[in-house]
Amino acid sequence: MNKSDRIKKLIPGLIIFFVGVISMSFEIAGSRILGPYFGTSVFVWTGLIGVIMGSLSIGYWIGGKLSVFSSNLAILSYILIGSAVIVALSTFGNTYVIDRIVKYVPGLRLRSIISSLVLFGPAGILFGMALPYGVKLSVKNLDSTAATVGKLYALSTFGSIIGTFITGFFILPWIGFQNNLYSLSGILIALSLIHIFEKKLFTNLSLTVFGGLIVFFFWQNSQNTTLDYIDTDTMYNRVLVFETTDEETGRPVRMLRVNNENSSAMFTDEDDGLAFEVLKYYRLVEHFVPDFKSTLMIGGSGYAFPKDYLNRYPGAKIEVVEIDPGLTEIAKMYFNLPDNPDLSVVHEDGRTFLNRTNNKYDAVFMDAYKSMLTIPFQLTTKESIQKMYQSLNNGGAVFANIISSLEPRKNEFLLSQIATYQSVFPYVNLYAVQYPDPDEKQKAFFQNFMLVGIKSNEPPSQHSNDPELDKYLSHKMEVKATEKPLVFTDEYAPVEFFASKVIK
Repeated sequence: MNKSDRIKKLIPGLIIFFVGVISMSFEIAGSRILGPYFGTSVFVWTGLIGVIMGSLSIGYWIGGKLSVFSSNLAILSYILIGSAVIVALSTFGNTYVIDRIVKYVPGLRLRSIISSLVLFGPAGILFGMALPYGVKLSVKNLDSTAATVGKLYALSTFGSIIGTFITGFFILPWIGFQNNLYSLSGILIALSLIHIFEKKLFTNLSLTVFGGLIVFFFWQNSQNTTLDYIDTDTMYNRVLVFETTDEETGRPVRMLRVNNENSSAMFTDEDDGLAFEVLKYYRLVEHFVPDFKSTLMIGGSGYAFPKDYLNRYPGAKIEVVEIDPGLTEIAKMYFNLPDNPDLSVVHEDGRTFLNRTNNKYDAVFMDAYKSMLTIPFQLTTKESIQKMYQSLNNGGAVFANIISSLEPRKNEFLLSQIATYQSVFPYVNLYAVQYPDPDEKQKAFFQNFMLVGIKSNEPPSQHSNDPELDKYLSHKMEVKATEKPLVFTDEYAPVEFFASKVIK
């Protein structure tokens, strides 16, 4: 066997390995495409994974059928070129598909599934077709069929593992999802060049498509370079920073959007206050814990409240636990997060921090959100709330930002959170931010609530000498449950299922 024959023998396995890498990298990047429109909830991931697995299965079947009639490197190269084009199209075509077509589909779950089908299904089918072609090109006799199939499936799976780790841990945080997808398209084109052993015509086609992708890559990356619109990826999120106007005051605002939710904001004419009304309710700490000196905040995002805290309470210390280091860097770059000796930042999941810390605080501010207007489930359970309780000094309090509706059958998450906090804290108060006395129409809207759990032997007062605090205290409300609410535990906490009822 000469050198050329040996190279030809290795080519199918090489292609199968890289298709495995690319398919998983494409799937993980897909979550960043869908994130700004649907979030990254378990429903979105379920739809995305289901579509990718289903399209791969269809591709295996189609590829197996076609390979019976014809199998050569030229056809395999056509498959690779086609998948390269579709991957590139999904990079910049997602806005058109979701904004112009899928938005008319009812229901979050159905919209996310159809978006996944349109954006990721065709590429998944072509990825799947590559495997049976690789098997057909590799099998030389019937005696070696099983061993060859097993080897190629192992290569494909190993490639998928590599693609998963390098995309999630390195590529997305370093270069973002768009550059990642362009890179995948480039790799597919490069792989298609192996059919130079067959016909030069296909090589010229590959080079033409590859050149077009390079030109588009540089054009695309020359766009949106101003602060008016910044789209970037961190290790955990797809993040947008953009300029807009506050509806109530008319003041210019810089908005931070994490996946599909406005997460933080800052006035840009003068950074002099909190743009989100709900954050002002954290100031109730002045009433419930008047002598506070040390506090903990779980969830930093754009660090709007920590900045307000440092300005309002000089000398009082605040420790912020934010899982995403990328958000902290964005807050420093675009949201005036200062270096201050009274501010310490820990980059860690809020629950793991609570599990290990021995620190004591006068107050805990909860503002961690994941997607679909939901708090990460591990921070909603009785066990996590017990950890908060244990971290508080006597007389301390937890202040938790919760988004919910008041409409019956849509407020299960709110009722469950109240019940879960009541199972730990002796006193639990609830304050409605937008609609403290809602009419029937307003009950259907979701709004912010500030839930306060007080670690005290005495019932807290509902009156203050401060007019601002009295305004917030006057928004206290009782929410009655028609049935006994569920107390969330680590074993069972259907956060996203309950929250999905609010946004149907």
